Amino acid sequence: MSATAMSLRNGWRGLAFIAIPVMAITIFLFYPAALSIIGTLVHPKDGGGYTFSLQSYVFFFTDGYSLANLARTLWTTVVTLILLIAVTLPIALYMRFTKGPLATVIQALALFPMFVPGIIICYALIRYMGPNGWLQSLLSLVGFHHYASPHLTPWGPVIGLMWDGMPLTLLILISGLSNISNASIEAARDVGAGRLRILVSIITPEITHSLLIVSALNFLGIFGQALMPFMLGPTNPEMMGPFMLRTFSSVRDPLQASTQATITFLICSLAGVAYVRSIARRPQEDRK
Repeated sequence: MSATAMSLRNGWRGLAFIAIPVMAITIFLFYPAALSIIGTLVHPKDGGGYTFSLQSYVFFFTDGYSLANLARTLWTTVVTLILLIAVTLPIALYMRFTKGPLATVIQALALFPMFVPGIIICYALIRYMGPNGWLQSLLSLVGFHHYASPHLTPWGPVIGLMWDGMPLTLLILISGLSNISNASIEAARDVGAGRLRILVSIITPEITHSLLIVSALNFLGIFGQALMPFMLGPTNPEMMGPFMLRTFSSVRDPLQASTQATITFLICSLAGVAYVRSIARRPQEDRK
């Protein structure tokens, strides 16, 4: 068998191998999503047939409450993402360059939320930081009586989403930091580079790819989150997840709920495109 025929045969084998998962994704994900999007644009007419209309999108972008919910979602996503990286990056650096029992304990505590269901995290945070919760009781014991609970405020979902997103963020950052050789760090120290210089010139360029992946994945997870904003956040304005659920189940307006879902999908797709491009460019950068 010639090399060309063998290559063609292997190519068909590869396509057959991925055919089933691709078909499953198409049938159970892309097809229903496409029907939902088309349903927001094409509406049945009273006399029969269909008509194209952007009325549901016009309503969304002219409705003050809808725009306030979208703005709240963007604010919560960006703030949570910034704080999440600011908190987990020092932990990842400590775990990468420090060995010992303390580093092991910190790693276990940071990864613990990965094994706790989101609903349990919500109830635990409510008991801890809610009105008359454990935190308020502890502060009262030391004489501080001006505690304002973040529960049912914009900061409630931020705290919950940070707790929930910390394990994945930490694992990705540690994976990126593991590519940094100790030899390069020691060489920089030998020529007089301080910690800040090493962080800016050696560590940061090496983990840029990991930071982009962390940002994209967390953006996707936070923007469409429904459980924690519903249990920990305010109802006016609210994030898009609870907003869509309430519009569909309570208001019983599936058209507007689909419109909200489509707008959420389009915004999240920007983060998805950034993630896919980062993954695609990585092999090319490694070959260079």
